[in-house]
Amino acid sequence: MAATRMISIIGRKNAGKTTLLVALAAELARRKFHVMTIKHGTHPADTDQRGKDTWRHWHEGGAERVLMEGPGQRVLWERTARESDPIALAQRYLTGADIVLAEGFKSAPLPKIEVYRLVAGPEPLFDPAVHQNHEWVAMVTDNPSYRAAFPVFRFSDTAWLVTLANLAWDRAKILPP
Repeated sequence: MAATRMISIIGRKNAGKTTLLVALAAELARRKFHVMTIKHGTHPADTDQRGKDTWRHWHEGGAERVLMEGPGQRVLWERTARESDPIALAQRYLTGADIVLAEGFKSAPLPKIEVYRLVAGPEPLFDPAVHQNHEWVAMVTDNPSYRAAFPVFRFSDTAWLVTLANLAWDRAKILPP
């Protein structure tokens, strides 16, 4: 089995990280890669409904793990003492992936694609005084004047997603087995 690659999609709140991740995942899946994703949240996920069996297992029963199996899908709720890093999460849960796209985890030691929209903030997260150019694979932006030492794509460009998918594959971190 080939090594798993991993890259992070980062940006400010409401910059369009999820939209970009979904488009990138779809493009890589179209190429027949096994794509898996990890989403970093800032608050506990609420994926279950009050009173449903799995909700009761978790909230009333205090189970450490609840696994729900249904037709064509599986969901795992697991209590954790602390947040794990995305590399450890991928190695534990996402075996068999060709590439893992992580949304968020901006401080993780992963190559980054930043989504930078002017409506989300006047400046990107990338700061040349703090960050190394090699940490950033690319920037996707609506700022017509933004320039950097790494590839910068404009939302108005055509066919940038194909090039971005190539860059993501080529520059993603190869995870240790």
